[in-house]
Amino acid sequence: MSLFRKIFGSRSAGSEKELKSDNRGKYMPEIKLPIDERFTINFKANGGKFLYCENLDEIYKNLGHIIEENDWEEEQVLLLDTELKDKFKGSNLLPTRKISEATYFITTCENLIANDGSLLVSSKQIFEKKLPELPFNFIVFATTSQIVDNIGEGLRGIKNKNRQKIPTNITTIKHFKSGDEKDFLSYGSSAKNLYLLLLEDL
Repeated sequence: MSLFRKIFGSRSAGSEKELKSDNRGKYMPEIKLPIDERFTINFKANGGKFLYCENLDEIYKNLGHIIEENDWEEEQVLLLDTELKDKFKGSNLLPTRKISEATYFITTCENLIANDGSLLVSSKQIFEKKLPELPFNFIVFATTSQIVDNIGEGLRGIKNKNRQKIPTNITTIKHFKSGDEKDFLSYGSSAKNLYLLLLEDL
């Protein structure tokens, strides 16, 4: 007899069956995970590297680890976003606005899509560039409040935030694999070596 049963008394056989999730009928609806958990699971399944940070100090620290791990200390970074450039000015980066000179790209995104673990980006982040034109290595800075359930919700959010002028070049980045063109999962899309620095802001 378990310790908990001794303390709280035994339950009826019927109530024990209800507690066992593996005894759920095959037609029962799936137990829905919280939105942040779903995003994390799907993002990792896509091959993304995920770094959760509680504050900006952890963001800077993890950014330093990524650069060190990949030997990018002497490499130039594509930084198109001026606000992001100011945010990371103390991180000893070598910024450039020329794609041909950059080894990696630091950017933000519009939203993180929980249903498929993808990242929604627009002309605010990648301007009018196509994903294959950008460096293979991506570091994306995002916050937990940017996680949405699906692409439709993300698109509505973009429209609501930008009523005066809706951004163009809206696309998703979904495949974060090895870059092997023979990988059928990334066929027809641009696979990226992607790190996500996720800041807790809720």
